[in-house]
Amino acid sequence: MSTGLCLGAKLSGVKLVTRWAIDYHKSACDSLKLNHPETEVRHITAEDFLELLKEWERLCKLYILEDSDKMIETSCVGENESTIDGSSLLDTDVAPGEYEVSSLVDICYGDPSETGLHGLKFKVRWKGYDPSDDTWEPVEALSHCQGHIQDFVRSGYKSKMLPRRGDVDVICGGPPCQGISGYNRFRNTDDPLNDERNQQIVVFFDIVKFLNPKYVLMENVTDILRFDKASLGRYALSRLVHMNYQARLGIMAAGSYGLPQFRLRAFLWGAHPSERLPQFPLPTHDVIVRYFPPAEFEQNTVAYDEGQPRKLQEAIVLRDAISDLPAVTSHEVREEMTYDKPPETEFQKYIRSTKDEFSGFALKGVTDWKSSVLTDHRPYKLSEDDFHRVCYVPHKKGANFRDFPGVVVRADNTVYRGPEKDQVLLPSGRPLIPDYVFTFEKGKSKRPFARVWWDENVATVLTFPSLHSQAAIHPEQDRVLTVREYARLQGFPDHYRFCGTIKERYCQVGNAVAVSVSKTLGYALGMAFRKLSGDEALMTLPPDFAFQVPSLDFSTRLKKPRMHCD
Repeated sequence: MSTGLCLGAKLSGVKLVTRWAIDYHKSACDSLKLNHPETEVRHITAEDFLELLKEWERLCKLYILEDSDKMIETSCVGENESTIDGSSLLDTDVAPGEYEVSSLVDICYGDPSETGLHGLKFKVRWKGYDPSDDTWEPVEALSHCQGHIQDFVRSGYKSKMLPRRGDVDVICGGPPCQGISGYNRFRNTDDPLNDERNQQIVVFFDIVKFLNPKYVLMENVTDILRFDKASLGRYALSRLVHMNYQARLGIMAAGSYGLPQFRLRAFLWGAHPSERLPQFPLPTHDVIVRYFPPAEFEQNTVAYDEGQPRKLQEAIVLRDAISDLPAVTSHEVREEMTYDKPPETEFQKYIRSTKDEFSGFALKGVTDWKSSVLTDHRPYKLSEDDFHRVCYVPHKKGANFRDFPGVVVRADNTVYRGPEKDQVLLPSGRPLIPDYVFTFEKGKSKRPFARVWWDENVATVLTFPSLHSQAAIHPEQDRVLTVREYARLQGFPDHYRFCGTIKERYCQVGNAVAVSVSKTLGYALGMAFRKLSGDEALMTLPPDFAFQVPSLDFSTRLKKPRMHCD
C-alpha cells in the first residue's frame, strides 16, 4: 500500500517516506527491499513484531535513557553449540572450542533458527568468521556481552532501526482476515472475531496503540462488513474510537480510479484529534460494475450521489492495459525481455514510466521504449492436460469450457456431459472435459477455462490465476495472464519487480492494495496533513490525476513537510 500512498502524497506536496515494513512471506519482503532499498524491511509476523517493539523500547530505556553515562565492557566469549561463556577477554586468551563475539548486527523476536525457543534474539558476528557464519543467539545467552548490546542499541537508536512511540506518522496495512474471505469455503460467519485466522486485525490495532501514529489507514475485504453483523468492521472502528482517533469508513472500487478491474475494498481512516481527518477521493473513471457492497454499508461506497454533477473518464478495459505487451507462451521462462511496440494508450504510457519518472527525478517520456526492459512477463506454466484444454477454448468473447465438444447446456443453464461418441480424449488419455466443471457452482458457472476479453474488466485480481474456477485465460494467447499483466491490472508500474517463485509473485500482486487506489488515498492524506482538506467525507481529485506523476521541478521543491510511514 505504501508505494501508491507515497506517490499520491508527493503529488499533494508532502514527502511521505516508508521507513519500516513487515511481511510474513519472505518473497514479499524480498520484493519490498528490492523496490524500496531505503526501507527497513523485516520478515516477521505482526505478533512477533509487536513483541520486538516492546523489547526495543525496554532496551532503549535501559541502555540509553538510564545508562547514558555508563561504561560497559564490550568483550565476551561464546562456546560452540551456540552458547555463551562469561569469561573475560581482557587478560586471557580464547580457550579451545570457544568463539569471541565481534559485534551484534541485527535483532529479532521469534525463532529464526527454528530451535523451538521463541524470544528476543540477537544476530552475532563472530570474530574471525564471515557474515555467512552469523548466528542468532537468545538474549539470555549474551548476559556477559552488555557492552556489545549497548553499542548495538545506541547505534540502532540513532539510526531509528526500529520505530518507537512518536517516531511514526502513518501506519498503513491490510491485516489478513482469511477466516471470512469470500474464497474460503470453511469461514466462520457467525463469530469471525474468535477465528484465529482473523486475529491479525487485533494485532494491527495493538501495534497502532503501541506506536500512536498521527494517522492510520487499514484496508480489507468487504466481507468484514458482511458477516456476523459486520463484527470485524465494527471492531476496527471501535478500536480507533477507544484510542481517541477520529474514524472514517469508505468502500472503494479500484476500477473507479483508472484500472481494468472492479475490486471492491473497505478502507478505514484514523486520525488524531489534533489532525485533519483525511477524506475519500471521488472516482475519476467510469467502471464496469461486477458485484455490490454489503447492503447495510452501501452508503459508505465512495461514489457520486445520484444526479450529482460529475466528469468521469471512460472505463479502463483490458485492451487499455495490456495490448502493448509482447506475446508469450505458457512455457515462457525469460525473466527479462524488451517491448516490441510503443505504448498505445495513456494507461500504457503511464505504467511504463521509469522509477525516476515516478519519483519526480526525471522528465516523463524521455526514455526510449526500445531500450526499456520488461520483467515478470511470465505466466504460470500449465499442466499438459490443461494446456491442451486451453487450446480448445475459442478466441472469442465469452468463450469458456462450455465451448468444448461434448458439453450440453440445459434450459436451466446447468451443464452435463453429452453422449460418449461426442467426447474428446486428450493425448494423456484423460477426457477433455474434467468432471468438476459439472458440479462447480451446481453446474451453472461459466468461469472454468474462461477467456477474459479486450473490452471487459476483471472482477478482482486474485492471488493465483486458477483457470479451473475463474476467468484467467488471455484473450488471444493460449495461456493464463502473466504476473506482469496481473500487476498492471493492479496499477503496479512496469519498473516494479517481484521476487520469489511464479506462484509467490502472483500472490504478492493479488494481496496488494491496488496502487492506483492507494495513490489517491496518499493525495488525500497529504492534503489533510497540510490542513488543505475540508470536513466533508469526500473530495475531488485534480484533473487527469489517475495517470499523473510528479513533475521534475515539482519534486525538487519538496523538502518539507516530511512524514514517516510504517
